[in-house]
Amino acid sequence: MTPEDIAKLPYRPCVGVMLVNADNEVFVGQRIDSEVPAWQMPQGGVDKGEAPRDAALRELWEETGVAPELVSVEAETEEWLPYDLPHDIVPRIWKGRYRGQEQKWFLLRFHGSDDQVNIATEHPEFSTWRWLAADEVVGQIVPFKRDVYEKVLSAFRGHL
Repeated sequence: MTPEDIAKLPYRPCVGVMLVNADNEVFVGQRIDSEVPAWQMPQGGVDKGEAPRDAALRELWEETGVAPELVSVEAETEEWLPYDLPHDIVPRIWKGRYRGQEQKWFLLRFHGSDDQVNIATEHPEFSTWRWLAADEVVGQIVPFKRDVYEKVLSAFRGHL
């Protein structure tokens, strides 16, 4: 695919979850499909007809095993935040139908304990996970997502 072909593609509708614990630390997981450090917060596509908030709770469950009753929704981004995938990745992900993702982010407060986090889900996304101070998150994220993460942290900083 040429850069021109990629520029014509739409963004995939997606949600992101900034899960924070009582100490205002942020959940990040190491992607299971990456050989290099590729930490991220839970995220995933919005199903047809699904409300973004419902998608966020579903994705959180699917990726971390954290049940909806263990969290409260504290905030969401006003805007959808887009990011472009690196051009060499586009043909390999989502059958080359999207140039990247446009995400609605939710800040969820975790009221459970660490033993209630279970990344060994039916379709695991992460090989390991940890809590990070909010100021350390962006530096651990793959470069092409850092701009979005900076915007998310800025949007939610008042809640931390």
